[in-house]
Amino acid sequence: MTPHPPDSIVFGATGFLGRSIVAELLRQGRRVAAAVRGPGDRLTSWLAGQEVSTAGMTVVTCDVTVPGLGLTGLTDLAGVRDVYNAAARFAFGLDVAEARLANVTGAVNVTEWAAARTGLRRLVHVSGYRVSGAEPDYRRLGPYEASKAEGDAAVRRRARELDVPLTIVNPATVIGPGQFIGLASLVHDLWRGRLPVLPGGPGVFVPVVDIGYLARFMAAVPEHEETAGRAYWVLDDDTPELPELVALLASHLGVRAPRRSIPVWLLRRLPRALTGADPETLSFLSDDRYDTAPARAFAGRAGLRMPPVEQALRRWADDLVTARFGAGPPMSPEIPGDGSPASPGSPGNGSPDPAGRTRRPTS
Repeated sequence: MTPHPPDSIVFGATGFLGRSIVAELLRQGRRVAAAVRGPGDRLTSWLAGQEVSTAGMTVVTCDVTVPGLGLTGLTDLAGVRDVYNAAARFAFGLDVAEARLANVTGAVNVTEWAAARTGLRRLVHVSGYRVSGAEPDYRRLGPYEASKAEGDAAVRRRARELDVPLTIVNPATVIGPGQFIGLASLVHDLWRGRLPVLPGGPGVFVPVVDIGYLARFMAAVPEHEETAGRAYWVLDDDTPELPELVALLASHLGVRAPRRSIPVWLLRRLPRALTGADPETLSFLSDDRYDTAPARAFAGRAGLRMPPVEQALRRWADDLVTARFGAGPPMSPEIPGDGSPASPGSPGNGSPDPAGRTRRPTS
């Protein structure tokens, strides 16, 4: 038993989003149970690197894919009132059963566990900007996106049945230090000179949201009664369309942006061996827009403000290069490029130039 039991729990606490929610709650003086599948050392080390005190955190092990979540540990969770579910399997190429186990069964199990909290104030479930309210068509969307869509619908339905106060957050592509998947692969190809043509072309909108802002948004949700029963699309409407976004990053990194584009319909018809594009990613290359008005209105009332999107993108690009896109030990920003070509999986040394950009080594 802990002397001050947790008032909140974060499932998926070692993930990119989960750990940022834990950090934000701790900064606000909350008592947090970090629910992880394995040892919590990696989370503790990361928080220490962010200079976040872990005095208010306890680590519990769990498995969201089993009923009751398999929670173990000596922590008293009876006082938990806010439940954050950031546990999900984010990967392409999964089989259907594997994707559903984490993203559907796991999400429902967390909902049912939350319903048993006598003092529950809110369940905050992370969905996705492309899946909320969508039909779970596994053939068209692929296992990842379809399982998230099915999970979204299942959580809404089970929450209604159990009278759970639910808020769904639909974030766009989340960017920030440590995010090496999704849009990061396109930035990696751009940096390595392996993006000869732009996928999708004009009009394609791949919105982003800063990780710090998203964590603050989610931490604020349970504090306001108005958010119960709502779903929020959280993204930056000022995100440049994909051609302008790539051009911005290319200019900042000092590399050449592709001058030609290839439409999505053609990408779908060409063999993957030729395009290098995973078919599951193509549905994200869309000109769709999203209703962000409720999220922006709530953020205004909660005193939240997004950082300028171009600034956030440049900062993220610098972090990707410095961190070698997650493929190796981070580079020291004080070490300039040595003029040698980058090797596979290691983008090469980069250093800020006088304008604050990161230079790509020249061969």
